[in-house]
Amino acid sequence: MGTEILVSTLQMLSAFYLTIVVLRFLFQLCQVDYFNPISQFIAKATNPVTQPIRTVVPPVRRFDFASLIFAVLFQALMYVIILSIAGYGFTPAVLLWGVLKVASLIINIYFFAIIAMIVISWIAPGNSHPGIQLIHQITEPVMAPFRGLLPPMGGLDLSPILVFLVLNMVMVVMRHLETAAGMPF
Repeated sequence: MGTEILVSTLQMLSAFYLTIVVLRFLFQLCQVDYFNPISQFIAKATNPVTQPIRTVVPPVRRFDFASLIFAVLFQALMYVIILSIAGYGFTPAVLLWGVLKVASLIINIYFFAIIAMIVISWIAPGNSHPGIQLIHQITEPVMAPFRGLLPPMGGLDLSPILVFLVLNMVMVVMRHLETAAGMPF
């Protein structure tokens, strides 16, 4: 029971920090407002671990490879720690599991951000809360191409339906890749 609690706690805390690191990557990729208080928090929370990597692997245009590399390595390390606590041995597949976990997290962030954007557009359109602005800024680059395929009909933007279909297909592929890679959780 104690091992299960420890493993569960480590998974939760590592998922929280991994999300922050992946958000840093997405914020730079989508060029969100750097002076947004949430962006500032994420930058300060991730600078100590990404700055050393950034000296070796500098950003290329909008791609912050340092954040992505750290996210994969961090997740792989968490798999090693959790598996050793649970009594399993080391496997070199943890690096692949880290890549798959980070990719799945990016997909989930977009899935829930688009749901949030839809709900916000109904409940509080035009709200200028910093969190809402960030959600809009990271979803807009994904939504824009789909709006070109399916323009608004009668004042309704139906393009999120296409985005959800694509995201769902990618999620299914990711689940199959995770199963094929033997991911434990």
